[in-house]
Amino acid sequence: MDRTHIRNVAIIAHVDHGKTTLVDALLTQTGTFRENEQVAERAMDSGDIERERGITILAKITAIDYKEHHINIIDTPGHADFGGEVERVLGMVDGVVLLVDAAEGPMPQTKFVLGKALQLGLKPILVINKIDRSDSRISEVVDETFDLFDSLGATEEQLDFPIMYAVGRDGWVSDDPENKTENCFPLLDLMLDHVDQPKADPDKPMRMLSTIIQRDPYVGRIVTGLIHEGTAKLNMPVKVIDREGNELEKGKITKLFTFKGLKKVEVTEACAGDIVAIAGLGEAYVSHTLCDVSVSEPLPAVQIDPPTLTMTFGVNDSPLSGQDGKKLTSREIGDRLAAEAEINVGLTLDKGPTSESFKVMGRGELHLGVLIENMRREGFELSISRPEVVLREENGKKEEPYEEIVVDVDEEYAGAVMEKMGLRRAELVNMIADNQGKQRLVFEGPSRGMIGYRSEFLTDTRGTGILTRQFKHYGPMKSELPGRKNGVLVSMMQGDAVAYALFNLEDRGVMFVNPGDKLYDGIIIGENAKAEDLEVNPVKGKQLTNVRASGKDDAVKLTPPRQITLEYALTYIQDDELVEVTPNHIRLRKKGLNTNDRKKFKRGM
Repeated sequence: MDRTHIRNVAIIAHVDHGKTTLVDALLTQTGTFRENEQVAERAMDSGDIERERGITILAKITAIDYKEHHINIIDTPGHADFGGEVERVLGMVDGVVLLVDAAEGPMPQTKFVLGKALQLGLKPILVINKIDRSDSRISEVVDETFDLFDSLGATEEQLDFPIMYAVGRDGWVSDDPENKTENCFPLLDLMLDHVDQPKADPDKPMRMLSTIIQRDPYVGRIVTGLIHEGTAKLNMPVKVIDREGNELEKGKITKLFTFKGLKKVEVTEACAGDIVAIAGLGEAYVSHTLCDVSVSEPLPAVQIDPPTLTMTFGVNDSPLSGQDGKKLTSREIGDRLAAEAEINVGLTLDKGPTSESFKVMGRGELHLGVLIENMRREGFELSISRPEVVLREENGKKEEPYEEIVVDVDEEYAGAVMEKMGLRRAELVNMIADNQGKQRLVFEGPSRGMIGYRSEFLTDTRGTGILTRQFKHYGPMKSELPGRKNGVLVSMMQGDAVAYALFNLEDRGVMFVNPGDKLYDGIIIGENAKAEDLEVNPVKGKQLTNVRASGKDDAVKLTPPRQITLEYALTYIQDDELVEVTPNHIRLRKKGLNTNDRKKFKRGM
């Protein structure tokens, strides 16, 4: 197939604006799935966590054959924590489909991904999705999107973007919001007309930029990318060079795949302009160039934003260690983290403060939270420290990362949000009110202040607010930020929690544990109503006497404990505390497993 019949397109949007659902409709209607093929809803979201949370975490490539053309479509994540995935895949495409919700309009992540696409000179197609929503405001959203293009410095050609209207869930796209069509073919026709063929030269020696790395248990490392020049052939000798042109390894292409639907298809050769996956090279990483052995000049690669958050992953040394998981040693944890750092671009790995710990740096709480969730499902037990921001030194002064924080709330909750954001050293930059009682507040503030705010935000807005954060720049350190106001209730005994003891402790604060839960000296069983920590005995039963009780005073009624999720736990803990993560439990604990050690940690802080 020559490159004039190839189109490479990325679908970009804010989280939950319907990218993956639209790709599903395109795959189904073009006959990419067989009539009788069992396909899950949101087929592109293949990971368990992606399905449960309804978010795309990894960029994925699919391909459609339509009207004698081969269209490679890349479904990208919409969440800022996975921005690294978006930044690098845009280098493989010649056009983007920007999806915008007909009610919410352009959101922070829309701005981020669109800005990256415009910088690369890509021509966008705008699709206003979910136009059947009762609160849709189509013409205002089109105007807002045009203003966004303009503010991001779009060229005249980029500003002349075509607009389509869609209900991705029902599988139709039209150029007129009043005229419902039967399918999504108008969008595919527009891709063929509006998106350029790949700017690739088939006559030069082969060069390809490595963009996505995956591991396969049978063929080893698989490198996916766009062939910029030449032809890739099975078994041809190739080499890997880094950004500076240094040779890293020589090898040969042992497997060569192109894409069809959700599957990789083995081929013997592929030409410039096509997106392929290659096996046979163990050293290739993202932004390296795979090329013919005669080539010495690397391809230019996109610079990826730095990680802004760090956590320490260590061995679980609690008395309950090994009761749940199978993978407990620092060697197993280190190998798993090293394998993740190979394929996860926004993640970097370093040695921790002890020989049994590792410093893991990522893009945000969600980014690292997904890694921890995957590891516990694989049978790992871990202890995780409190998240901290990654600081840097500039001209002898310490600098910390700042974020743009965009909040959409009902007017009645705006005051509470502004007060909390002020306490977290965030400054209000812009405030936009619509006529339906909603407000959009734009803040700029240090990432440090935002750690742990999401759960508080959901409580303050009764679950109705939307909060999105985006790394902006490094800036001067702000003054010390307020920490958690309440102390915790710490068990000073080992044993099973007793209902009678928990009932007597309810006056002291909120419980995190149920009767019968296994406890140990140093585990956190609840939140104290006061500011200091309190050591308690939750395993003490009622003193029995030989006098028969006349009432039913044994049947105590307990208030249900607070549910501790992984996200909540990571942002709740303080510097002298850890989250103990096992396949079946998430526990909060003190670093010190006896009273003296806890006092030492407190003094050290």
